[in-house]
Amino acid sequence: FAGVVNGKNIWRNNYAKTLNILNTLKKQASEIVISTSCSLLHVPCTLANETKLAENVKKHFSYAEEKLGELAELKAIVSSADPEKTAEFTKNAALHSETREGSNQAVKDKVAALTEKDFVRLPAFAERERIQKDRFKLPLFPTTTIGSFPQTAEIKSARKNFRTGELSSADYEKFIEQKIAECVALQEEIGLDVLVHGEFERNDMVEYFGECLDGYIFTEKAWVQSYGTRCVKPPVVWGDISRAKPMTVRWSVYAQSLTKRPMKGMLTGPVTILNWSFPREDITLKESAFQIALAIREEVLDLEANGISIIQVDEAALREKLPLRKSDWKEDYLDWAIPAFRYVHSGCRPETQIHTHMCYSEFADIIKEIDDMDADVITFEASRSDLTILDVLKENNFRTEVGPGVYDIHSPRVPSKEEIIEAVRKMKERIPAEKLWINPDCGLKTRGNAETVPSLKNLVAAALEVRK
Repeated sequence: FAGVVNGKNIWRNNYAKTLNILNTLKKQASEIVISTSCSLLHVPCTLANETKLAENVKKHFSYAEEKLGELAELKAIVSSADPEKTAEFTKNAALHSETREGSNQAVKDKVAALTEKDFVRLPAFAERERIQKDRFKLPLFPTTTIGSFPQTAEIKSARKNFRTGELSSADYEKFIEQKIAECVALQEEIGLDVLVHGEFERNDMVEYFGECLDGYIFTEKAWVQSYGTRCVKPPVVWGDISRAKPMTVRWSVYAQSLTKRPMKGMLTGPVTILNWSFPREDITLKESAFQIALAIREEVLDLEANGISIIQVDEAALREKLPLRKSDWKEDYLDWAIPAFRYVHSGCRPETQIHTHMCYSEFADIIKEIDDMDADVITFEASRSDLTILDVLKENNFRTEVGPGVYDIHSPRVPSKEEIIEAVRKMKERIPAEKLWINPDCGLKTRGNAETVPSLKNLVAAALEVRK
């Protein structure tokens, strides 16, 4: 069985390359079954649904139905006496010889010019930690949230009306400012130490940034299953990625103006943006990741320059694209994924605190690489695993400050103060108290205010109790 049609991406198969593979296989096997590389669960159903995509874009795509057609065409080509003269091969070769729009030489030059020192933040972590503790003077067990607050029906309706033109840009921005102000006031009332703006302007943590970056395009109907009944519509990396203008600065600066407490700038990291997109196949994943890292780094430095002293760069999907063979993990993935994140924050001043967040996963076998990301604080989605990550952190002498997540946000159940105190007690037994943060285990976007507010109040009450 030769899985020569990529079942995980949406680009047309390159018949010339595939023919070379099949010719090589024919020397080793008398019979070959041509197939997709995996189940077609990972790609949308059919291009027939994409009625609004420009034809010059659409012709480069292949969804599940089209991939079945490619298998039939490849069979016909391979079975032909002169494969390279078949109509199917000739048409495909012409498509792949075209130069797509979206090339940005300046971005390519910047990536090519990167050197080892560009991925190193100075001073080292221990010195930054001392500087940051002097600057922020946060209490023991500082409290915060992961970033998003509940996206109510009112918020979703306003975004929809803005997209359809029923709500003007000015009115939409005024609405978002109102929601941010309410969110900041609520967090101050609850008593959280480090605040967030709530991310009310964002539909999705990857799609939002894709819409702000040059080099991305968006489909209308390219829905794929994420898990269970949850579906997502990944953006498509079409060309070289660059940032035309600030993407989040306006909202973070406004939120910071409403409080004297630290306000976290909230960004999605380059590896997660890439892993939750349909990537290009004409350049390496490493090059795409570094292009996105260039753009996110610009945003980080703009946030810092505008007074945002704590910046969170989420790498929720860091582990998801690890190769199947463990022997390939380092060279094929981690050797560029970790540097891509490091580059994002390597230009920051030592007093700027960099956070990152990672969603529920198995972290034990890459914990040293996670520490090598050189963030100042890492929050993990760990409550559903009964905080087993604590043992892994202790065994590996994890240096980064951590917030393992004291309650599960995927359930509407409100955790009691006593339950959170017990979680913190477990944390204290394995991790030095001065390195621990108290936070939910993920963003609150999918929760309702009815459970979010009492949960956070209990979280703060628990923190106050364990500080005694």
